[in-house]
Amino acid sequence: MDPRHRKNLILRGKIIQAIRRFFVEEGFVEIETPYLVPSPGMEPHLVALETNVQTPDGEKRKTYLHTSPEYCMKKLLARGWDKIFQVCRVFRDEEVSRIHQVEFTMLEWYRVHADYRKIMEDCEALLVFLSREILKGSELIYQGRKIDLAPPAERLSVARAMQLYGKVDIEKNYDGPSLLEEAKAGGIRFDPEAYYSFEEIFFKVFLEAVEPRLGSPKPTILYDYPASMGALARLKPENPSWAERFELYVAGLELANAFSELTDPAEQRKRFESEQRLRAVLQKPLYPIDEELLAALSRMPPAAGIALGVDRLVMLFCDAPAIQDVLAFPL
Repeated sequence: MDPRHRKNLILRGKIIQAIRRFFVEEGFVEIETPYLVPSPGMEPHLVALETNVQTPDGEKRKTYLHTSPEYCMKKLLARGWDKIFQVCRVFRDEEVSRIHQVEFTMLEWYRVHADYRKIMEDCEALLVFLSREILKGSELIYQGRKIDLAPPAERLSVARAMQLYGKVDIEKNYDGPSLLEEAKAGGIRFDPEAYYSFEEIFFKVFLEAVEPRLGSPKPTILYDYPASMGALARLKPENPSWAERFELYVAGLELANAFSELTDPAEQRKRFESEQRLRAVLQKPLYPIDEELLAALSRMPPAAGIALGVDRLVMLFCDAPAIQDVLAFPL
């Protein structure tokens, strides 16, 4: 094994140990949930790995390797748990790239009686804790960028980021045709023969013009997404056009996705059904709605949670250009 690769793997172990230490010291309980689940999640662009298991009565039942432990962790919140975290392997049948693997490591944590602002504070505290434990300071250099992990992180709304870097105003141009015209005027190129939805235009602008600018020289907390991109997040009570969701970026790398959790089972069912219809249009596999989760939401107190990619976090601390550099057996 290459000495640099070996060094990265040793550092990886230290980072995961430090993550556990941080959460235990903060009063969280580490839990484990099943990797095999009856419903892997409805996010339209994710594809799960599926298998068949034999039940005690000899029947074959289709199950999936989870794409996130989110559903099961929320079911635990409904049973009375209040501060929980988990470091686990998750599986997504997607293209392997510099920042993607089919099998990777996820950190998730949840708090009851909290919203996404508290999770923002957790992120700031975790990053500086790890930097001081691993680097003995608050600064790191990733691919030539000097990053200061000491709080506070930059906090930037999605609308402001799109305006600042993408040169589009999604508060005024909230339909596909008007956003397309503004994006073209800002220099983003589109296929003149193709049809683009609002979401497709948004993500093209975001990935080309916005994302590379985030997380330097401080981590960026990108918050308040359009309601249509809310996923499992609740909408802002004072302005339901926006969802209480944020993503964490460092040096242009997306590290985490967080929500103030939606606890309305009727609204969540509507979103699941909408995502099923979109999956059908995209010719993605259709997964069953997790009825147990919907029942749990009616008993779940207000809560917030987050999923953070451990492999990408390790990339930052190792100054590794690719996720393969921080895995023992990459694809």
